Amino acid sequence: MTLFNKYRVGLNFLVIIVLSLFTFWWTFSIFHKPFNWKLTLIVIVIRIVASIFLFKDYTLSWSKATQRTFIIKSTVYIAAFFVYLPIFYNKIYLHFLLSELFTYLFLINFLMYAYHFYVNKNSSNKSKEIVIFGAGKAGLKLEEEFRKSEYKVKYFLDDNKFLQGRSIDAINILSIENFKNKIGNKKLDLLLIAIPSVQKERVREVYYELKDYFKDVKILPSLRERLYNTPNYQTLLQDVSVEDLLARDPKDLDTKQIANFIKGKIVLITGAGGSIGSELARQCIKFKAEKLILLDNSEYNLYKIEQELQNYNIVPVMQDIAKKDMIEKTFKEYSIDIVLHAAAYKHVPLVEENVEEAIVNNILGTKNVIDLAIKYEVEKFVLISTDKAVRPTNVMGTTKRVCELYAQNVKSKKTEIVGVRFGNVLGSSGSVIPKFKEQIQSGGPVTVTHPEITRYFMLIPEACQLVLQAASIGKGGEIFVLDMGKPIKIVDLAKEMIRLYGKLNEIKIEFTGLRPGEKLYEELLIDDSDRKTEYDSIMIGKVTKYEIDKLNNDIEELLSCEDKLSKLKEIVPEFTHLANSKIK
Repeated sequence: MTLFNKYRVGLNFLVIIVLSLFTFWWTFSIFHKPFNWKLTLIVIVIRIVASIFLFKDYTLSWSKATQRTFIIKSTVYIAAFFVYLPIFYNKIYLHFLLSELFTYLFLINFLMYAYHFYVNKNSSNKSKEIVIFGAGKAGLKLEEEFRKSEYKVKYFLDDNKFLQGRSIDAINILSIENFKNKIGNKKLDLLLIAIPSVQKERVREVYYELKDYFKDVKILPSLRERLYNTPNYQTLLQDVSVEDLLARDPKDLDTKQIANFIKGKIVLITGAGGSIGSELARQCIKFKAEKLILLDNSEYNLYKIEQELQNYNIVPVMQDIAKKDMIEKTFKEYSIDIVLHAAAYKHVPLVEENVEEAIVNNILGTKNVIDLAIKYEVEKFVLISTDKAVRPTNVMGTTKRVCELYAQNVKSKKTEIVGVRFGNVLGSSGSVIPKFKEQIQSGGPVTVTHPEITRYFMLIPEACQLVLQAASIGKGGEIFVLDMGKPIKIVDLAKEMIRLYGKLNEIKIEFTGLRPGEKLYEELLIDDSDRKTEYDSIMIGKVTKYEIDKLNNDIEELLSCEDKLSKLKEIVPEFTHLANSKIK
């Protein structure tokens, strides 16, 4: 036993002796009996022996005491009571012994709590006021940690009506409405949103409802494995980001369905180093795919995802999907069960400047992968498509529409071929959000193409989970359409991001005019004749028939002809090219 522990044992020994002497004196006094030294000393010895050798309660840290500590301490002495009870039961009344015991328990727990309060009291000047939204475990932990800071927790807010009107350590728990009535026009320093498990929609509602009442807003992220392994919750707090405000939770995510689809399968992911491809790889690992074939023609992107997932059963393959002979070697070597085809050139302005390359990569590359999937009897092929394929106004969207037509009409034999169409994903390499962040950090201005332009947004993990879920229910020939929620005005997004950076009065927004191929509003359905699935988040677009031999001939002509835009228009009649649009 170390010197420190010997000291702790001695202190514990002293506390037991002093408290026991006092409680027996007190109990003998109130029962008007003469002090019995023999009884007192026997009980003290039993308590010391039990404490040191049996229960080891001297190891308890009083300065870190919790309710559990008090329960353990009480249990120790109640258990010791049943050791000495039989010795004196016939000589001393039971109610005398019980009275002494509970007096003792009260005093020792009072001393522990008083010591805990003294050690942890905050002597600093509480100059700032905060409110914690969420009176659950995370909120209570934050309140405890902020006791030693310059912040004073003014209120807890919570949606739980059972908690509203109550208090924690004299801090009232209010509803949002009651808080607004109490606070009036006053502006507090900080709001902490401390419910990691709350639905994303609720985070957004709380933020917009309360942001005007605070100088700053922070959020505790939903990272449960980090949350409970991190000693300091404050270090996990982060500024509310635009991703927090735009993020949604899939209402009907069926992880069991996805697991049944992916588990034990060999999955080929094309474009595996891109934003969507890399997240699909992570999701496939999460749902226990047997092996991942990660295919990409970018050495750097492939290296990044290979390094991230190197501890899993993966095979990095650096190949170009436009070179059929090359990728056929991959199909030959591995018995692939599922192909997730995310490879594509998708940056609208760049594709407008590189039409021929985009046609080769997007159309010919997709055709190559589909044809090989059919030849090698892959169970399922999943085409990642885009909302820009609906009544396209740019080359990128049109090439993806041609891919959809091929996927829907090719003779697939044993392979089930499905497409999944969705809008912009937050945080992707082509997302407007990183661009806005860079412009804000450099002092502005923030550039928006048009005051009325809108886009759909979805988090990458959400999109990829729904892609896998849609693919799992596909039987072949469907183009699934993901529910993207409501379209968002890009100018409103820019304003909110500037506000989040605290520079609303410093940074201007400039309108630059629509870029080549860009339209004001994106659509997800070509017409309204969509079909529902068993999941509200997933719909099925109308099948467009296109005689496959003609489509093959048209694609060959497209690859070889001079006027590629006219040929694209012939294959996709709804293509209206906005190459030179400059709408102010």
